[in-house]
Amino acid sequence: MTYVKQNKWTFLATILVFGGLFFAFNIVSEQQEPSSVRHRKLVSTIGQLLETEHYSPRKIDDAFSKEVFDGYFKALDPEKSFFLQSDIDSLKIYERRIDDEIHGSPLSFTDAVDLVYDRRIKEAKALFNKLIDQPFDFNTNDSVYLDADAIPFSKNAFERDERWRKLLAYRVLDRYVSAIEEREKNKGKEKYIVKSDSLIEVESRNAIKKIQIRKFEALERTFGKEKRFETFLNTITGLMDPHTDYFAPVEKRSFTEQMSGVFYGIGALLGQDDNGVKLVNITPGGPAWKSGQLVANDVIIKIAQGAEEPVDIEGYETTEAVKLIRGTEGTEVRLTVRKPDGTIKVVALRREKVVLDEGYARSAVITKGNEKYGYIYLPDFYADFEREDGHRCSEDVAKEIVKLKAENVKGITIDIRYNGGGSLYEVVQMVGLFIDKGPVVQIRDKGGRSQVLYDETPGTLYDGPLVVMVNEFSASASEIFAAAIQDYKRGIIVGSSSSYGKGTVQRNVSFGKPLDSLGIQTEYGAVKLTIQKFYRINGSSTQRRGVAPDIVLPDEYEFFKYREKDNPSALAWDEMEKAKYQVWTKSPNIYNIASAENKKLNTDTAVSKFKKNAQWIAGQVDRPSYLNIEKFKAFKKQIQDIVQQNENILKLKEPMQVSPLKADYDKFYNNPDKPKQERYQAWLKQVAKDIQLSQSNTLLGKLTIGSVVVKKG
Repeated sequence: MTYVKQNKWTFLATILVFGGLFFAFNIVSEQQEPSSVRHRKLVSTIGQLLETEHYSPRKIDDAFSKEVFDGYFKALDPEKSFFLQSDIDSLKIYERRIDDEIHGSPLSFTDAVDLVYDRRIKEAKALFNKLIDQPFDFNTNDSVYLDADAIPFSKNAFERDERWRKLLAYRVLDRYVSAIEEREKNKGKEKYIVKSDSLIEVESRNAIKKIQIRKFEALERTFGKEKRFETFLNTITGLMDPHTDYFAPVEKRSFTEQMSGVFYGIGALLGQDDNGVKLVNITPGGPAWKSGQLVANDVIIKIAQGAEEPVDIEGYETTEAVKLIRGTEGTEVRLTVRKPDGTIKVVALRREKVVLDEGYARSAVITKGNEKYGYIYLPDFYADFEREDGHRCSEDVAKEIVKLKAENVKGITIDIRYNGGGSLYEVVQMVGLFIDKGPVVQIRDKGGRSQVLYDETPGTLYDGPLVVMVNEFSASASEIFAAAIQDYKRGIIVGSSSSYGKGTVQRNVSFGKPLDSLGIQTEYGAVKLTIQKFYRINGSSTQRRGVAPDIVLPDEYEFFKYREKDNPSALAWDEMEKAKYQVWTKSPNIYNIASAENKKLNTDTAVSKFKKNAQWIAGQVDRPSYLNIEKFKAFKKQIQDIVQQNENILKLKEPMQVSPLKADYDKFYNNPDKPKQERYQAWLKQVAKDIQLSQSNTLLGKLTIGSVVVKKG
């Protein structure tokens, strides 16, 4: 890899430093040490790693300790419905001791918190059972803050009980009013059963009761002492920056699966209802399908790893059950299921490779008049470097481009909205599909040493009209891609006022001996550590500021605080020297096109109305919610009316004509996995209604670039 070649000594030094951490944990792993000793060593090792290897380490002192103290309670009790202020006060003796524990002192803070937490959970459960069985009064003038940041912890048990009453009343009221609206909408329809207000109220309370019982079960079963300790570690790492995280062994495997799009499991889609976690769909050809013993709607009761004691998953969330089902290739997992007829069956399955192809790049053709335009959707900058035949997004996008060129499209839109990033190596390769050789991104480490990552292969795979779509959730590698296309003036960037603003690079540091042949899952997990920052080739960091599109389109999430700059622990913006590069000479005047389009949007009364509405909706997050039914209904209607106004503004008069590529026809219409086929077809319908994509196609029509395409490599 180019990066390794250019940074050989830094790379080797990193391996040595991180290798020392592997070694330290391998020694103790043979001793079968108790969890208290393991926790202490894990905390101190992570603390040492953060202070010595993090790109911009904060000093772990009393001030840092206080932030960990506050942050841990927020993580354990985000709604401020469990702890009392007196609990916080009684534990303040640890407020300035946590830094000492990180530096090697015996751990006592988390144990002390555990005792209080367990007691408060039991009290909350008893209180809930008492409150939920009686109707709530919806004629009071009460209100409740759903955003717990706006309120302190309850002063005493009475205040805590009142908060529970109000939170439950709000949830029941919300469901009750929705059910009343549904009744009024369907009243008079044939075979529709009209229910009384009192029956709807009882059903609403029972529905909330079931949901909350599941939440308590999940807390008891999956958020025990070990899971809370992981939360404590992530409170520490998250104060260095938002993207430094601790992964427990199973979480590290899950992260790797997400990056590669490959996992080893049973080939089934799981879901959840009032009966628990169940099989929603069986993938043809997978282990579950080949067994002939499992069908859709089987409810999973227990999961065992081979001959080990099975885990009762009652109360588990679907994501937690999935983690138990997935594992190492060829290993056995035993499912105890309740069949639709009520019988219980134990089914043993061998895990096999499952490819999440719905998470890979995909394309469609949009026909407008006599012209055809290409659309490529890329959900992640994924890369599977563990397998020689593993999927890599740059190669997949290249294949989609070749297929689109065969369809004679006039231009291509690449959609990286909601794309949270991924492989740095892959984004360099992907930019190279659209430019001649040259720099793509600059990187600087904590010592101030900088490198430039290049596309080193001459020529382009595609040099026609290009639009890149971003929004406030386009982060990291997405921002590198958009920034490079913008800096080279290779295409037009469209989207919300800025992308997410993540300009940092992470690397996984694993602890302990490997638990599988690939070292994906290790004994003590891993830390995803921020070690570098990346910069555009124009010298500017994307950190906090993101990428400002050439054309700003209306966006419903524009005014919500979701970006990097809204996180207090985010690293600062800065800049470095500009790299040497030549802008794309075959483009028309992008500035003139963007200027004209922005002027048109800025003077559009409908767009102005949309922005005003979106800003107002975002401003309602911090306000208290009504518990008076008439006020609740009036406010809900006001929200619904404004949301509807914005939906109408963004609604296409006629859906676009969207079709799959000829090479992909069977995947969309002759897929042996019928539920997957339905999802692909639903995606086409969704694409057809996308007004931002329609606007992007209009821009492609204005970009007239005529040249000979030279294949890359």
